[in-house]
Amino acid sequence: MSESPVQRNTVNAFELAGAPSFASIEVQRITIAAGVHPGAHWHNGPVLGLIEAGSVFFQVGAEPEAVLRAGDTFYEPGYATITRFDATDEGVTFLAWLPVPSGIEPAVTMGELPR
Repeated sequence: MSESPVQRNTVNAFELAGAPSFASIEVQRITIAAGVHPGAHWHNGPVLGLIEAGSVFFQVGAEPEAVLRAGDTFYEPGYATITRFDATDEGVTFLAWLPVPSGIEPAVTMGELPR
């Protein structure tokens, strides 16, 4: 039997605990220049991403920090402080998928999530 010409591999799977139904998914390509550290932020919904080029220092809340490189995936839960998403000295370009409930615009708020 010959190998199929189409190969599917699961790279990562993220649970969207408590997520509402989504009406659409917005996909953004975002580039952060080398050495730029935008600071803590949070989103009004989940964000799933894939690093296309470069690398970034990534940290959610008080979880351990990681360095994400081209091909790595990430998940930013909605309404959680993203402590770091800081470009390294090579900069970073990534794709971000933002599932959007009906009637909601995806938003990012700089600073820590209010308690």
